[in-house]
Amino acid sequence: MKRSILAAAVLGSLLLAACGDDTKSSDTQPAGSTAGTTAGTGATAAECAAGKTLAADSLTIATGDPAFPPYVIDDKPEAGKGFEAALALAVAKELGFEGDAVKWIRTSFDGAIAPGEKDFDFNLQQFSINPDREQIVTFSDPYYTANQSVLGYADGPGKDVTSIADLKTLKLGAAAGTTSLSFILDVIKPDVEPFAFNSNADAKTALDNGTIDAIITDLPTGLYISAVEIEGTKVFGQFPVGAGGAGETWGLLFAKDSPLAECANIALATLTSNGSLAQITDEWMAAYTEAPTLSTD
Repeated sequence: MKRSILAAAVLGSLLLAACGDDTKSSDTQPAGSTAGTTAGTGATAAECAAGKTLAADSLTIATGDPAFPPYVIDDKPEAGKGFEAALALAVAKELGFEGDAVKWIRTSFDGAIAPGEKDFDFNLQQFSINPDREQIVTFSDPYYTANQSVLGYADGPGKDVTSIADLKTLKLGAAAGTTSLSFILDVIKPDVEPFAFNSNADAKTALDNGTIDAIITDLPTGLYISAVEIEGTKVFGQFPVGAGGAGETWGLLFAKDSPLAECANIALATLTSNGSLAQITDEWMAAYTEAPTLSTD
C-alpha cells in the first residue's frame, strides 16, 4: 500500500498512540522511574534544575493548541485540571517552580518533535517514546502507558468489528505524525488508504460525513470522544498486547540532550514513590481505560 497520506487541516493533539484485557485494560497504567535523586549525587529535582531552564527563575511548559480533555480541561493548562495539566504542574513544583514562575506556551504536535532548538523547557501532548524520535529529541522516563483503540459510530460500518482483520476493509483515520497512524499502516494494513488529520475536529467531521468509517487513537482519547464529544459513537475495542502497537509509553519531550530531562526524571521518580502520580492518574484517567480486546484472528 502506498505510504502517501491524504491530510486534512489545523493541528491539534488529541488523537495519539497506544491495548489490554477482555473488558478492561491491564496495560494502561502510570509509569515512572523509582529513584528519587540523581544517581551518585543525592540532588533533588529542584537542585538539579537550577540554572538549566531557558529563562532564569521560570519554567516554560508547552502543550497542544488546542489541548483536549481528559489531558487538559477547558483548554486551560494553567488551571492544573486534566491529566497532563496536573502532571505538568506537579513536575514543575518538584523542579522548584510554582505560580507565576510557570509559563505555558502552545505548539503543534509535529513542530514539537521536529529537529532543532525549542522555545519550551518541556512539552507534553501524549508523545509516544520511540527510537526514531529519540534521535532528534530527548524524552523523560515514561509517565503513562496507553493502548491503541478503534472508535466509530455504534451503528456504522465498524459496528461488527471484533478483530484486527475486520478493520482491513474500513476507511480509517488517525492524527498526522502519530503512532496511531503508523499502527494503521504497519499493523492493520487496510485495503483503503488511510486519512491523516491535523485536529480532532477534522477527524470528527470526516467520521460524521462518511469520509472515514473509524478512528484509530489511544484508548483514553477514544473513550473520551465517545462519552463526551461525538454522540452515538463507541469504542469497538482495543488492540491486544501482541498486535504490535500495545503498551506505548508517553514521556515529557525536551530538546535533544537537554540537561533538564535528568531533573524531570528525578521529579517523576519522586511523584511515583510518594503516590502522587498514581493519584493524578486515577483522578483524571480512571474513566478512560476500559474496552474489550480485539481478536488477532
